[in-house]
Formats: sequence, structure tokens, C-alpha cells
Amino acid sequence: MSEKRIQIAPSILSADFSNVRAAVAEVEASGAQILHLDVMDGVFVPEITFGPKLVMDIRPHSDLVFDAHLMITSPESQVDAFIDAGCDYVTIHQESCIHLNRVLNRIKEKGAKCGISIVPSTPVSAITPLLDLVDLVLVMTVNPGYGGQRMIQSCLDKIVELDAMRRSEDYGYLISVDGGVNLDTIQDVVAAGADMAVAGSAFFNEVDKLTFMERMNTLAQESFRSSGR
Repeated sequence: MSEKRIQIAPSILSADFSNVRAAVAEVEASGAQILHLDVMDGVFVPEITFGPKLVMDIRPHSDLVFDAHLMITSPESQVDAFIDAGCDYVTIHQESCIHLNRVLNRIKEKGAKCGISIVPSTPVSAITPLLDLVDLVLVMTVNPGYGGQRMIQSCLDKIVELDAMRRSEDYGYLISVDGGVNLDTIQDVVAAGADMAVAGSAFFNEVDKLTFMERMNTLAQESFRSSGR
């Protein structure tokens, strides 16, 4: 039997923005396959990061899967631009969009995979009608807007719920978790049922990023075995 693996997706939010291309190269050298792109508008969340031009500029220099997390108001006005810039996944927030079904279908029509995210105060029930449509569900385990926060452990219950629902209904979505993921919490994330884990400051604060990724994967494997997943 092949080993189960969780995808560790480094978040560019915690990189040195004065040298983003080098940061992307570090992600590739670490063995990661996914680059998480935290897009913030200063309205839906307090901070401002970047727009589709940055994605367009780094796309020719990387074969990584680009996973755009749009923490913005009115994401329907921006999804086309991020897909055209080269994003493979585009995730929007339940809390930021009224016509979720329409926007998620638009992402699919444009040829990208669609995701939906919920903040810590939003229950899984708020997105249940959309679970047969989405390719990815992103559970925020911190209140979005800043890197380096401590994980809100109670949010892991949502991952357990989403995993159980996926099994019972035979849904095909991936479950991702974002917020406070590090060497101390990765086993809890895996045991809850996540397929992907976003690591920002935990990744970029490490000097030896390859060793960090190896340690994360080792801990994940231990959790897979002990949880019986």
C-alpha cells in the first residue's frame, strides 16, 4: 500500500516581498508542489497584499500549483483576472460573496478548480449546499488577515465534520487548513482529516526548509498511522 501524504502548501504571505521570485524557488526546492497565494484587500481583512499582476509575473518561472485564496470583498470581480494570471485553484470566502454558486461555477467555466473558505465563526452548515460543487474546502483555523497566529484548535472539529460528510455523501472535495500550521500542530490537522495544510511563517522562518518539510511529512505519516486514516 502506498503511503498517504498530506500536501504542505507554503504561503507566500510570509515571504520576503522584495524577492518573491527567490521565495518561490525556495518553495520548489523544498519539495512542495503547491504555492498558496494569500490575496488581501484591506477591507475583508485588515491587510493588503497583492493582485493578479504578481501572479502573472511569477507564473512563467514556476511549475508549482498556484492556489489563490481571495480574502477580498466582491471576489466575483476578480476571479477571471487571477485565473488568467495563471492560478490553478481559486478559493473564495462564504462570508464575502452573496451569489456563491454563480461565482464558483464561473471559476469552473474558466478552467480552474474552485474552492470555498470559512472563517472560525462560520459553521460548516453555511456551505453544505455547495459541497457537491466545490473542489476544495479551506477551513480557517485563525481569523484571517495576519500571519504567525496561534491555531484555534476548536476549528479542527469542522475538518472532522467535513471529512465525515465527504465519506457519507461520496463528495470529491479536498479539505485544506490554514492558520497556525507548524510542527506542533500538523499531527492534529492530519488526524482531523485534512488533505492539505497551508504553512506560512512556520515555513519561511526556517533556514533549512527542506528539513522542515521532511519533518512535517514524517509527523504527518505518524498521525496517519495512529489515526487509522
